Amino acid sequence: MSQEPKTTGEERLFAFEKINYILLVVGIVILIVGYFMLAGGGSDDPNTFNTAMFDARRLYVAPILITLGFIVEIVAIMYKPKRKSQQ
Repeated sequence: MSQEPKTTGEERLFAFEKINYILLVVGIVILIVGYFMLAGGGSDDPNTFNTAMFDARRLYVAPILITLGFIVEIVAIMYKPKRKSQQ
């Protein structure tokens, strides 16, 4: 019983442009890579200490990637591309 909106000659307006969606996906991929790099470093034996949790990948690279991923996500949401003038 619901009627479809007539779209002849009309353009549907989305919240974001194509570039915004691309940036969102790139940011999500960076976040996933950062969280995978952050994971691990545990020990199978609870009586031994594993120093692998203090390597540079987990202390420096992964947090930088996660921060960069969040920055890309913020930019993707806030970015508004310039519209071409209609002639």
